[in-house]
Formats: sequence, C-alpha cells, structure tokens
Amino acid sequence: MPKQNSSVIVKNKTASRNFILSDSYQAGIVLEGWEVKSLRNNKVDVKDCYVTLKKGEAWLIGMKIDPPASLKHEAIDSTRSRKLLLHKKEIKKLSETIEQKSLTCVLTSLYWKENHIKCDISIGKGKKYRDQRQDIKKRDWERDQGRILKNSKLRG
Repeated sequence: MPKQNSSVIVKNKTASRNFILSDSYQAGIVLEGWEVKSLRNNKVDVKDCYVTLKKGEAWLIGMKIDPPASLKHEAIDSTRSRKLLLHKKEIKKLSETIEQKSLTCVLTSLYWKENHIKCDISIGKGKKYRDQRQDIKKRDWERDQGRILKNSKLRG
C-alpha cells in the first residue's frame, strides 16, 4: 500500500488547548512492527502524551497504540514508553529550555514522511483556565464575525 509523501496519522488537539506552544521539533520514533501496523489503521490515542528526558535520551510517554486483532491474546503493553530519535544538540537544547523555564514538552502530531513515522513535539507552557476561556471567546467572535460578513454580502 503506497503512502503519500506526507500524511497525518493523528493530531493532538488537547495540546494546543491546554498549552501555549512555542518551539517545535521533528523527531523519529522507535516502534515495533505491530505498532506500525496499528498506526496504518489509525488505532492510536495521543491525548495524554508528553516527552521526558532521561540520561541524554528523549522518551515519549502516554501514547496508546491498540494492538491488531491477531495479537489481542498476547501480553502487550500498549502504553509503553517509546524512544524518540533526536540529535544530541536538540536534546541538549530541549533539556536546557525545559529545566530553566519549568516548561513541558508535548507531542503535537504524528505523521508519515516518506516511509518513516515522524512526530512533531513542541515546548509548551500550561494555560490557566482564564486563558482557555479567552481562546473560546476569541474563536466565537471570529465565527460570529464571519457570519455577519457572509450575511451582509448576501443582502448587499
């Protein structure tokens, strides 16, 4: 089954809702064969994903990949930690930024790039509840503004 040049598997919508995202990095991810098969079928949940740094390596924690039906009877950890493939300079920059400013690193999207599965991770600062409400108000206002402009063009 040939894949397109770049196609999105899943986006983490809660990341942009709960965090103010800044720097973004592209990383490879170490997967097992059955995990790739499940990702082809979009059987993945990235809602509670985050990245942690241990001993100079980046690890993705909280990504749940459902095993295919043929492996349901075997003991498989669907939420295991998965290693991210980043350059040492990127890992060093990530760790310095996260430690100094007490920020967090979250997965924003998972996608195919040629024949490889890549993920975008971003550094984020947690939003307060009032910030989330401001975003909702802004989005509602833009939607109402679009409706007003559309109706005025239809009448005029």
